[in-house]
Amino acid sequence: MRTKSGFPSPSGPPTSEAMTPRDNSETPETPSPENPAAEPLPAEPAILLDESADPALRRGVDVIKANWKHAPLGPGVYRMLGADGEVLYVGKARSVRKRIASYMRLGGHTNRIARMISLTAEMVFVSTETETEALLLETNYIKQMKPRFNVLMRDDKSFPYIFISGDHSAPQIMKHRGSRERKGDYFGPFASVWAVNRTLNALERAFLLRSCTDSYFANRTRPCLLHQIKRCAAPCTGEIGLADYAALVGEARAFLSGKSRAVRDMLAKEMNEAAEVLDYERAARLRDRISALSNIQGAQGINPHSVEEADVFAIAEEAGQFCVEVFFFRTYQNWGNRAYFPRADKSLSQSEVLDAFLAQFYADKPAARLLLLSHEIEDRELLERALSERAGHRIEVAVPQRGEKKDLVDHATQNARETLGRKLAEGASQEKLLAGLAAAFGIEDTLRRIEVYDNSHIMGTNAVGAMIVAGPEGFMKTHYRTFNIKGEDLTPGDDFGMMREVLRRRFTRLAKEDEGANQDPDAFPQRPDLVLIDGGKGQFEAARTVLADLGINDVAIVAIAKGLDREAGRETFFVEGKEPFRLPPRDPALYFVERLRDEAHRFAIGTHRARRKKEFTRSPLDEIAGVGPARKRALLQAFGTAKAVSRAGLADLEKVDGINSATAKLVYDFFHGERA
Repeated sequence: MRTKSGFPSPSGPPTSEAMTPRDNSETPETPSPENPAAEPLPAEPAILLDESADPALRRGVDVIKANWKHAPLGPGVYRMLGADGEVLYVGKARSVRKRIASYMRLGGHTNRIARMISLTAEMVFVSTETETEALLLETNYIKQMKPRFNVLMRDDKSFPYIFISGDHSAPQIMKHRGSRERKGDYFGPFASVWAVNRTLNALERAFLLRSCTDSYFANRTRPCLLHQIKRCAAPCTGEIGLADYAALVGEARAFLSGKSRAVRDMLAKEMNEAAEVLDYERAARLRDRISALSNIQGAQGINPHSVEEADVFAIAEEAGQFCVEVFFFRTYQNWGNRAYFPRADKSLSQSEVLDAFLAQFYADKPAARLLLLSHEIEDRELLERALSERAGHRIEVAVPQRGEKKDLVDHATQNARETLGRKLAEGASQEKLLAGLAAAFGIEDTLRRIEVYDNSHIMGTNAVGAMIVAGPEGFMKTHYRTFNIKGEDLTPGDDFGMMREVLRRRFTRLAKEDEGANQDPDAFPQRPDLVLIDGGKGQFEAARTVLADLGINDVAIVAIAKGLDREAGRETFFVEGKEPFRLPPRDPALYFVERLRDEAHRFAIGTHRARRKKEFTRSPLDEIAGVGPARKRALLQAFGTAKAVSRAGLADLEKVDGINSATAKLVYDFFHGERA
């Protein structure tokens, strides 16, 4: 069984989780003959009196003291909650009660810990059997609840893998993301889609494995183009026997499992044997396959000689920001790297951030047999035990001091420093652009979030609204949103009405989300400081009216009208309280606005095209309630097309496998005008 985040559920008896009782008569756990391993109950820590302490800090300490009496003496996880139920912090400990005692002081805390204690209004405890289970549970909670005082991974995209299926007589090779439930072999992870696509392309040329789907394979009557260009052996039409194809699959698995040298030596031997018997055509094919394998290994950059499989982590810190660079090495090859920028308090050390990052990183990913780190971490042995238990074999976590492993870590550290330096430089440039934009439009406050809106449609059909978001870190694509225009009272092609609908829906929802929300001041805001509208005075008035009706008067609105002949650099701007104006042709703020507008236009057009394409491929069967994908597939397999289904008689529909009498009548009535 797996938890939501990918770690196994803790074994042993179920953990107990409850809001801490307030009955002070309850006696805490003490050593007993049944529990001889229990440590002696620690005495209640004295709270140091400090008359100058912040009242909020005093209240938080009082809350923690009241909860301390009921905290588990053994391993477990604790959550610190705010007054509104927000999870402020999730922590683990070998002895939760001892850990909680460290918060019961009125002085000596960092600013981060002091703020966390001041906001604490309640605590929740979960007991676990072992400290390893506590680590896994803490990681799950952090990923699900995203507490503001924990170190958080801000980029949690899944990695691509190369997958060779194991549930077909002629296995398929393909790129794979997501859950690994299908039977077969998974090789990876690769740091980027580009890296896995490049490797897949070379593997197809080297081993001639099919990449088509099983349904496409089953319906082939002659080889496809991939066979003609020597990228598939065409087992679908019998161009190669299943036994010979299985040999190719075995070679591919061996190569991806680290036996690349043995595979190349074997191919070279076969090529020489073919040449000796004058079978030059086969020798040439083997030569091309060897060349493809060489391209895979030659394009990997830095390739280790003594490290077959490892994940390398290096962290860098500058100006209060952190960067963790991760390199993946498999089969003695570099399979790419990826940079992460975890959200962490400036007071934390690089070791503390790396420690918290690693547990979250492997919450839903398999770990390599060796983890190489740039810094020593406190929970190294605990992390080793947790990852080893999950993987079913030993996983080593090391901080190398010499040799090739140290060189790999140093290389990753250099990349982390350079990546963080580039990000800080880009951030400084972005902040200058935001400041210039605020000055150009007369906005006194600092711009942290800009929302840009645009609509796209063809004569009012498939109309969509698009919102893109930009901030100090550039375009924030995870915050982009689309709106399917669905107002029944809209006249087709009414751009003003479409803009009113989009903005009303966006800010009405935002108002509901803001109710009672306790926004983390360090997090990216959900509320915009500036709204940019792609349009002229009419669009500007439509937007201004919507926000005024909703009682929103703290968001600046600017409309951008295209210049004469839609020429870039001649845009006219509409701002509240100002006459329409233009920005100087070489003003950086003008270029920035054009970039924002073009990105919104690109996003809106792309969304509109995707919706239009979906409409083109829509089947009448999609509109019949009660006919899902399986029944739709059965009908199309029986009759060929939706049009043929519409002409079928009731008796013919009832004969289709998987279609009962009630469903057959439903389909028949739908096409013959007797719909309910």
